[in-house]
Amino acid sequence: MYSTLLAVVPNTLEWSPTVAIVMIICNIVAIAFGKFTIKYPSVGPATPSPNLFGGFGWGAVLGTTCFGHILGVGVILGLASMGAL
Repeated sequence: MYSTLLAVVPNTLEWSPTVAIVMIICNIVAIAFGKFTIKYPSVGPATPSPNLFGGFGWGAVLGTTCFGHILGVGVILGLASMGAL
């Protein structure tokens, strides 16, 4: 039964610079999406350098980067299953 279970698990994609670029692009898209959709992006504790973080508070920074990573995982897995990565 254990060998059958191992046969079901798909091969995972190894890290490469291409995977990193896809993740960075997905995070940039998520931050841009957050910039235009968050009603009050600067509410909450301020970031140390507001210009660097686009005027976001910590909540907006964490929210958009979490969304970016979720988006990035989906895109990376989708591209890997299509054979593009």
